[in-house]
Amino acid sequence: MFEQLGTIHPLLPPGVGLLALLAGAVIIDLIVKRVLVATVRAFAKRSRISWDDTLVTHNVFGRLAQVVPALIVFVGVPLVPGLPAGGAQVLRNVATGYMVLMLTLALTAMLSAASTIYAASPLAKARPLKGFVQLVQIVVWILGGVLIVATVLDRSPLLLLSGFGAMTAILLLVFKDTILSLVASVQLTAQDMVRVGDWIEMPQFGADGDVVDVQLHTVKVQNWDKTITTIPTHRLITDSFKNWRGMSQSGGRRIKRAIFIDVSSIRFQTQDEVDHFTRFALLKDYVKNKEQELADYNAGLATEVDAEVNRRRLTNVGTFRAYAYNYLKNHPRIHKDMTLMVRQLAPGPEGLPLEIYCFTNTTEWAAYEDIQSDIFDHLLAIVPEFGLRLYQKPAGSDLANLK
Repeated sequence: MFEQLGTIHPLLPPGVGLLALLAGAVIIDLIVKRVLVATVRAFAKRSRISWDDTLVTHNVFGRLAQVVPALIVFVGVPLVPGLPAGGAQVLRNVATGYMVLMLTLALTAMLSAASTIYAASPLAKARPLKGFVQLVQIVVWILGGVLIVATVLDRSPLLLLSGFGAMTAILLLVFKDTILSLVASVQLTAQDMVRVGDWIEMPQFGADGDVVDVQLHTVKVQNWDKTITTIPTHRLITDSFKNWRGMSQSGGRRIKRAIFIDVSSIRFQTQDEVDHFTRFALLKDYVKNKEQELADYNAGLATEVDAEVNRRRLTNVGTFRAYAYNYLKNHPRIHKDMTLMVRQLAPGPEGLPLEIYCFTNTTEWAAYEDIQSDIFDHLLAIVPEFGLRLYQKPAGSDLANLK
């Protein structure tokens, strides 16, 4: 048949042979996709394991199937009659380059699938590897590109790789961010500085929220208003940021807020007031012990112990401070194993700050705010019971009442 075609025109035998070879490759490609790949996908859906579904999702098997038609062309080119040796070699090189391309795509897809499978495991939050996977994919692409070019040009890959030495400076410039990000990713992972799920604050980038993804070049943070902030990975090493993981792992979140007392309302307590506070369940033991302590001290004074100015006495602000401490100590939502104190800060133009310093027994944001608000609702409302006044700058209504 090919001899008869050669009598018509010398280019017909190789042309028809190539068309037949390409047609066979297309048919084989359709069979592989329709039968083998479809069978693999159906099997993956029915299986109980999940990793094969991930491989199907990333089209690993589809890209491997693309190797088959190129392999048909590679094997069939020498069988085409009348095809010049040079042309046959070019076609074989192109087919080989195409196979290398498909294998490179399949390998990078397999790495992406492995990253997805690993990301679903609990270990991924503590040791994110997505950045390292991306780096390996870049290396695979570089090596694959070198092999493709070397195959198509029919040159040794070592010859092309030797030329990279002269391009080192250019490569360092082009891949500067990648190199910085690689070093940063290694440091972040080795020192366990950032995990997926951590709450971090980085004001210079407007980031305040949960880390949702750690990649080679970027770290994605979902802020509390649901916006996404993207931070270059290497900036987490060069710049400072706050990670709230320690607070989350401790099981307690700090309350640190002051109540401002009007200094002019601070005074000693009368005996009637002392007797009144003994009826407070949270102050009964405090008043009893404090009275005994003051009585022992006053009894040790040498002279003029009857004059009140010479004796130690209970104050309303000290009693209120003791009440606030006992109230927090007995509060069911305050962490008992962490620091708890009610302390005075230096008086200032806004009065005497009485600071509440304690930790809730939950780190959940909404619950924390409810607990904090409940505590200060109670303390602010009970301040007048001690003869104290809260400091507040004069409002318009205050000035109006002066008329």
